[in-house]
Amino acid sequence: MLPEIADALERVGIVTPFAIQEMTLSVALMGTDLIGQARTGTGKTLAFGIPVLQRTVAPHDPDYAELVAPGKPQALVVAPTRELALQVSGDLALAGADRKIRVLTVYGGVPYEPQLDALSAGVDVVVGTPGRLIDLMNRRSLDISHVKALVLDEADEMLDLGFLPDVERIIRSTPETRQTMLFSATMPAAIVALARMHMRHPMNIRAESSYENATVPATAQFIYQAHDLDKPEMLGKMLQAEDSGLTIVFTRTKRQAQRVADDLSDRGFDSSPLHGDMAQTAREKALTRFREGKLRVLVATDVAARGIDVSGVTHVVNYTCPEDEKTYVHRIGRTGRAGASGVAVTFVDWSDLHRWKMINKALDLPFDNVLETYSSSENFLHDMGIPPGTKGRIKPPSERPRTDDKPARGGNGGSKGGGGRSRSRGGQRSERSERSEAPAAAADGDQPRKSRNRRRRRTRGGQASGQTSSQTSGQATTET
Repeated sequence: MLPEIADALERVGIVTPFAIQEMTLSVALMGTDLIGQARTGTGKTLAFGIPVLQRTVAPHDPDYAELVAPGKPQALVVAPTRELALQVSGDLALAGADRKIRVLTVYGGVPYEPQLDALSAGVDVVVGTPGRLIDLMNRRSLDISHVKALVLDEADEMLDLGFLPDVERIIRSTPETRQTMLFSATMPAAIVALARMHMRHPMNIRAESSYENATVPATAQFIYQAHDLDKPEMLGKMLQAEDSGLTIVFTRTKRQAQRVADDLSDRGFDSSPLHGDMAQTAREKALTRFREGKLRVLVATDVAARGIDVSGVTHVVNYTCPEDEKTYVHRIGRTGRAGASGVAVTFVDWSDLHRWKMINKALDLPFDNVLETYSSSENFLHDMGIPPGTKGRIKPPSERPRTDDKPARGGNGGSKGGGGRSRSRGGQRSERSERSEAPAAAADGDQPRKSRNRRRRRTRGGQASGQTSSQTSGQATTET
């Protein structure tokens, strides 16, 4: 192995390369097209990142001025999600820090100006999502006609998200003499057809013997048939297990992710949602806090299944059953990364039993019969290592106001004819309440409060209604 490659791997915390890295580095450095398939969490990013950085001419290199278009991107990495693009660019920037290679991340949800300024100043490697890449190409701000290396990371996810036409357009905008590398944990037939169409004699490298071993062996998997109303209590107890650390909870919908995160916060756990309806700055802030350990639980949709590479994630919880086996593989791949151990728990509803049986059969897992489990079940407490007597919350519910102190609707107090509210909205005693309470304060507390005898007359046209003019005039004379 070249010393530069060893230094780059050590810089990102890898002393011993993974199998996919050892098998692809020598092939990729020669400029050969390749298809790399390995389990998630086994270092696929650096398997293509190190060759890309080694073949990139840095600005301080002597032959940089000899480039056809200095300052234009020399390598392009296409990722399906914003989180994955940020993760890949961060690893590449760290690995190429000594060579001062300029890495730019382009993705949607943020202003164009910083990305346009960076492209104008010159970049060496661009990592981006298909939508923003095409937007910048339409603006004529991004020129990928001089790219020497093109990488499609997690191409099957781009297929599932409907980005395949955009990816084909991006590929057609690159030179035909480029090196194309495609990496993913799964290889659907459509992606294989795309590779055969746009790649020249690619070498297929698979780090495992078969797809059935797509899950990481160091990850302990538990499947429970759980009731939807009991899931919050089960999740709350799991977060108090003996070896529980950073936890990622996956949900099927964005509303469910928000609801579960709010429920965990109400139970006293530091949690935050991560879904597509959140602003990009909020998503990045939540991920940053989670990576720094300031956030305990991250409740995410599948948008984060491909972009979270955080060390120390001990548990992954499928709050809802995944749609298919590929989603299951990528969800539980957020733990047990880089040789570490982890725990993956899947809650299966009664209506999702058929879906889980299909996943179990496709991955050849030994969970044919899913046991009906509740938060008080002994098998659940034993499997998760939950201490006896643990409750699903770490702080009591918020104190509710007493019913006798709660004012009656539209009245002066809790009982009819009782004392009124003593304080106004700002906390100060209002004049109206003082006036209304003045007779009650003067009276004995045991005696009922005297009602006011207020005489009111209905008038019409200045005269009392239902009375004759003589009666009215007589009454007026009497009163005067």
